[in-house]
Amino acid sequence: MDLGLSGRRAAVAAASAGLGYAVASALIDEGALVAICGHDNDRVRSAADRLGDRCIALAIDVSKPDGAEEFVRAAQAALGGVDILVANAPGPPVNTFATAPVAAYQDALDLNLLSVVRMCHAAVPAMRERAWGRVLAITSISVRQPIPNLILSTTARAGVTGFLKSLAREIAADGVTVNSVQPGLHATDRVRAVYADGLDAALADIPAGVLGRPEDFGAAVAFLCSTQARYITGCAIPIDGGSDRGLQ
Repeated sequence: MDLGLSGRRAAVAAASAGLGYAVASALIDEGALVAICGHDNDRVRSAADRLGDRCIALAIDVSKPDGAEEFVRAAQAALGGVDILVANAPGPPVNTFATAPVAAYQDALDLNLLSVVRMCHAAVPAMRERAWGRVLAITSISVRQPIPNLILSTTARAGVTGFLKSLAREIAADGVTVNSVQPGLHATDRVRAVYADGLDAALADIPAGVLGRPEDFGAAVAFLCSTQARYITGCAIPIDGGSDRGLQ
């Protein structure tokens, strides 16, 4: 299936590894031009080298106060504009209510909520003017079903879900879709670090019985960015092997 993404310009944040990298790879496979960012210059440039000549590396940390907007502006300059924004950021530290100081919540909000808001403010106006755009944020299945020890991530990413739902309704008539995807457990370094010796027990609670493949996640995101997905907006879509027990 031709997704209609050839020549489209995408900014994929925090994409030097993990699910962000998988999304960038999927978009490139569909013919898009992609700018990726990461806080480590060597790592993000190495990732761009692996992704090929349709990828541009930007050593920018979106968790910094000005980093999120700086990334979008730099991607717009490098690509000649941004048609697709994939907002993403590393997760905050593992914590519970008992162990997380109040100050840690502000750091988590800066990292996983306000970075998305800032990227949208930088990217969306031009999309509305062109009457075409795709905004997609990578959040977490914990927004639907909180995961032990991830209270900071759950709190911040629940805020992202509310922000994007509101934004989607405001700009749907302008040809710009806004969605989020909520990954469950995938075969990434982050998942292995969070779960460590408890990964086998976590796998037992996944109906599919396996960790998700990052490349499959990337392909799902690429479809949501496609021409065919023009009528999908305001959605928060779990990609979790059936782990979520809720009806919605």
